[in-house]
Amino acid sequence: MVVDNQVDAGQNGVRGFMRSRPVISFFVLANLLSWVAWAPYVLSNNGLGILDFSFPTLLGTTQFTGVLPGAYLGPVFAAYLVTRVADGKEGVRRWVRRMTRWRVSWIWYLGTALGVPAAVIVTGFALSDEDIHMPPVAALVAYVPGLLIQMATTGLAEEPGWRDFALPRMQRRLGPLGATVVLGPLWGVWHLPLFLSEWGGWPDVTRLRIGEFVAFAVVFSVVVTWVFNRTGQSLPLVMLLHVSVNNFMSIVYSDMFPSIADAEHASRVTLLAGATAAFLLIVATRGRLGYRPDEEPGREPVREPAQEIPHRR
Repeated sequence: MVVDNQVDAGQNGVRGFMRSRPVISFFVLANLLSWVAWAPYVLSNNGLGILDFSFPTLLGTTQFTGVLPGAYLGPVFAAYLVTRVADGKEGVRRWVRRMTRWRVSWIWYLGTALGVPAAVIVTGFALSDEDIHMPPVAALVAYVPGLLIQMATTGLAEEPGWRDFALPRMQRRLGPLGATVVLGPLWGVWHLPLFLSEWGGWPDVTRLRIGEFVAFAVVFSVVVTWVFNRTGQSLPLVMLLHVSVNNFMSIVYSDMFPSIADAEHASRVTLLAGATAAFLLIVATRGRLGYRPDEEPGREPVREPAQEIPHRR
């Protein structure tokens, strides 16, 4: 009887919930852990000013000391914990394998590294009435080092959770487009507390800008899903795609488009560029976004009645 009770407790307790609802468990943990870790930053002089202290500056920003710890603690740790509980050691190995799946054609690396700047430049050129300037040499020299730093910080902190853990599970249940439409807003909402800090432009941030940010998270997720699926679920490619936006907007954008360098215009440029790319991909792939469940790496074949699988576009 004691053994039976222990088994029942294991099935019905926190571990049992994680095993039966891994995606929900991940999102709850990711938000809870990050938001708690970000609370001192938001309450400090770098945010609401309720607590009279400031976070130290590193490389010209407080994000390394105030934002990054919470970013690492949320998606990455939550993904590892739920994977370990729900799928065991083999699940963790599959999760890690996607993180190290870097052997993809060089064309994808080139297209990912250049595609984001190209889309932003074209959109910025159109919205600025063709007021475009050549960025200074210093910005160009800093671009690649900035990209590498972003890969090790933002990319590594977020994508092992959102795409490596959540997206494959959600695609199996909701399909690629359905999973993306659900994941995108959740990814955007995770950032919300940071809008009460200097990360989000507090106190000048507006509701419209927050809404545009969440909308961008949705449309950009369409592009990310397509790259993830078409590269055999390569997380390094997804990380590169993600941080290419951050890197270009923080290092090059304001010098290239000084007339629309303010936060409001920059938000609309990225949203329009992302929405255009998402629309084209949805139309070109008929909403499949490169997903083929029968080709999903590391997944055991499902023994179900045969059915026709639509051709990937």
